[in-house]
Amino acid sequence: MKRSRSFSLLFYLYLLVIVFATFSIVSMEARKTNIKKKLHKRHKGGHTRGSHSPCPVPAPQGSTFDVLAFGAKGNGVSDDSEALLAAWNGACKVAAATVKIPAQFKFLMKPVTLQGPCMPDLTLQIDGTLLAPSEASSWPQSSLFQWINFKWVQNFTIIGSGTVDGQGYNWWSSSEFYDMQKKTYSKHIPSIKPTAIRFYSSNFVTVRDIRIINSPLCHLKFDNSKGIKVNNITISSPENSPNTDGIHLQNTQDVEIQRSIISTGDDCVSIQTGCSNVHVHHINCGPGHGISLGGLGKDKTSAACVSDITVEDISMKNTLFGARIKTWQGGIGMVKNVTFSRIQVYDVMYPIMIDQYYCDKEICKNHTSTVVISGVKFDQIHGTYGMQPVHLACSNSIPCTDVDLSDIQLSPSPKYRGLQQAVCWNSYGKSQGPLIPSSIDYCLRSGGGLIKRIARSHDRVCY
Repeated sequence: MKRSRSFSLLFYLYLLVIVFATFSIVSMEARKTNIKKKLHKRHKGGHTRGSHSPCPVPAPQGSTFDVLAFGAKGNGVSDDSEALLAAWNGACKVAAATVKIPAQFKFLMKPVTLQGPCMPDLTLQIDGTLLAPSEASSWPQSSLFQWINFKWVQNFTIIGSGTVDGQGYNWWSSSEFYDMQKKTYSKHIPSIKPTAIRFYSSNFVTVRDIRIINSPLCHLKFDNSKGIKVNNITISSPENSPNTDGIHLQNTQDVEIQRSIISTGDDCVSIQTGCSNVHVHHINCGPGHGISLGGLGKDKTSAACVSDITVEDISMKNTLFGARIKTWQGGIGMVKNVTFSRIQVYDVMYPIMIDQYYCDKEICKNHTSTVVISGVKFDQIHGTYGMQPVHLACSNSIPCTDVDLSDIQLSPSPKYRGLQQAVCWNSYGKSQGPLIPSSIDYCLRSGGGLIKRIARSHDRVCY
């Protein structure tokens, strides 16, 4: 009897386990089916109320953002600046992305600011043509300083076979243009003119291979930046275009500019206050005003400090100046450790110049203070000149010191009747041959410790 009851109890427990297991399996399958139905419903576009959309999948690294895909027309007439901004904003969020300006199209661009910070290794590939507005009157007053402005970008590259055309012809003349604000015709172009491409507070920037032409003012400007590389670019504007510097550096350090062709109406390369560790080499310069440090110290606005500049392996043809340092009277600051070396000049009016009396007006006030100049080397400068082989005009109160002239061989050009006499004033240093013309040998004065101490006493503002 007991054995029968035990058997019955075990039998009921066995049935209970089978029923529970079957119910669990059916419930799980039902839940899976329900989830699949919901997912299928979402995939077809239906989000149930209160449901959350899936997280967006990030774009893959190395994506290309073509301005044509963002609405650009590329016909040279329609304003494509908003398309460029949209492409930039998309690429800025993706590592190693490329904003593409495709070949065989012309894109009219109003003034734009392309701003960072962005993901690293962003590239702007210019294979087509970017056109600035051709009429000076069509530029808004708030955008007269620059056309294409890059701000706060890091690890950024501009590359391509295309052209950046500033269409600056209307900015260079005083011909009549229509003033849209005053609704009248005016004979006066705005005093502020835009730079074609400007970088502000940007580090580790490379610009290579492109052409920049006909800027209203400077063609390529770096301001308050570091780690700049410029390679194999072409910059050009007419010889009579005013203030159209090729490359303009200001408050910028660690720069290499190489293997480029620059022909403008002003300096091929202009190095201004706050620049250091700059290397310029293998440049074809001309026409233009040569390669210049300054003008420095205008209106005593700030300390003009420039140091560790090397300019070498340069060809200059039909330029007004060659290797030049220019400072304003009354300036504060110092220029030191500058080398101009292996420069070939062809019909350059003033191949070697230091001018501490620089003035862009008819009359400038005389001042006793000046930007100190010390440690400047002119070495292996050969070729032909138009007006004067060497012109060193240093301050009456603070002489130029440690100026070296070595292997200078300059002959008057057959096209001009230049002076054989080197002109030097209050400049101290040493010279060594060969020196042609021979007057260069008497150009520099030998000075003792007192002269150097006078110069050093004024350099504390910089270093």
